[in-house]
Amino acid sequence: MSAAARTGDSSARAGADASPAPVSTGEPPPSVLVDAEAGVRPPAAGTAARRALLAHPVLLLTGIVLASLNMRAALASVAPLAGEISAGFGLSATASSLVTSVPVLFLGAGAVVAPWLGRRFGAERVLFAALLLLGAGILVRVLPSVYALYGGGVLVGTAIALLNVLMPGLIKRDFPDRAATMTSVYTGSMIAGATVAAAAAVPLEKALGGGWEASLGFWSLLAAVAAVAWLPQVLIARGRTGHGVRAVPAGVPRPVGVWRSALAWQVTLFMGLQSLWTYVLIAWMPTIFTDHGMDRSTAGVVFAFNNLVQVAGAFLVPLLAGRMRSQRPLVVFVTALVALGYAGLMTAPVEGAWLWSAALGVGQGGAVGLALTLIVLRSGDAATAAGLSGMAQTVGYLLAAAGPLAAGALHQATGSWTPPICGVLGVCAAALVVGLLAARDRTV
Repeated sequence: MSAAARTGDSSARAGADASPAPVSTGEPPPSVLVDAEAGVRPPAAGTAARRALLAHPVLLLTGIVLASLNMRAALASVAPLAGEISAGFGLSATASSLVTSVPVLFLGAGAVVAPWLGRRFGAERVLFAALLLLGAGILVRVLPSVYALYGGGVLVGTAIALLNVLMPGLIKRDFPDRAATMTSVYTGSMIAGATVAAAAAVPLEKALGGGWEASLGFWSLLAAVAAVAWLPQVLIARGRTGHGVRAVPAGVPRPVGVWRSALAWQVTLFMGLQSLWTYVLIAWMPTIFTDHGMDRSTAGVVFAFNNLVQVAGAFLVPLLAGRMRSQRPLVVFVTALVALGYAGLMTAPVEGAWLWSAALGVGQGGAVGLALTLIVLRSGDAATAAGLSGMAQTVGYLLAAAGPLAAGALHQATGSWTPPICGVLGVCAAALVVGLLAARDRTV
């Protein structure tokens, strides 16, 4: 495993001690429990609650998987219905792109407050609240008002931001020796949720007989189920926030200032650039196909296939990354696949739709899995992982939010998808450069 994982190794076991063990001569200080979201050592009651939480790994894993299923479903369910949503409100291509761009923008804005909320209330409580907020945002979004459409997107993006930022730190904290494996589980679940949502969007619209509103609103039920599954963890962990213990013991490294680290910025830019190319596809992939003559149902199925294939990349790439000292070959692999897929969409979008969808899917899934794994592997401890996660997702998603909007504006101005796709190919080149730097074997 990487140095990042080794640093965090046995942190859960060390939590059983209220104070650090004596340091033997010539040996590094032993691991002490340091909260991922707080950067502090909890009191005795907190360590007891941690024991209770880790004594129920199936419960914890179920909560992580169900929460992860919600991380993209509310976004991916929009793309197959974008034409009907635009027609219903009379939106231009640029205004229509805001349906995706607004939530992505607040993925970045919400990431700013996520670490503070985690410190104040604990990761479990904030994740539970985020799932409730997500369900509410989905319902607001389907109200008969364009303001509600965008306002619900604000709530959806903020809720997903909280899930996005706190999950890597929670995994680093509770699964320090299996961080890469657990990252593959939650990224795979995240993309599986997007796959189901994309595939079911049009069939749900027809089955529920309520137009696009009923189809989008359906996904509030998934958020409610995940919230119910997460509630026991909130109750188990209620004594674990540790607000009374603010000082990290002597000999334990303090969290690094990630905003001053060049490596942290390289991880952040890779996160942002791969998110940008992904959200351009989430917003516009079905529309690119229909604009070239494909029927809407088939375009939705191809888009769902793209999301399905992402699961393979999202699951396998983090596992491979965790076994490599440098992840540079994986950076080259995922960016090359994404560039190939985009080039195919530009030259033969309908004829090679399934091939381009597959190449993009493996590349997209692998890239997001790699980006999230780099956050963990490049961090020296759980507190740094939480800080780097917040930074990468704040800056990264603010950068990514420009993608769907810029692509829509370019398409509206030129009447062609070639200029937007050429722009994304430039993004692929930039991601390759910063990714190769971020993949070096070192920690923040």
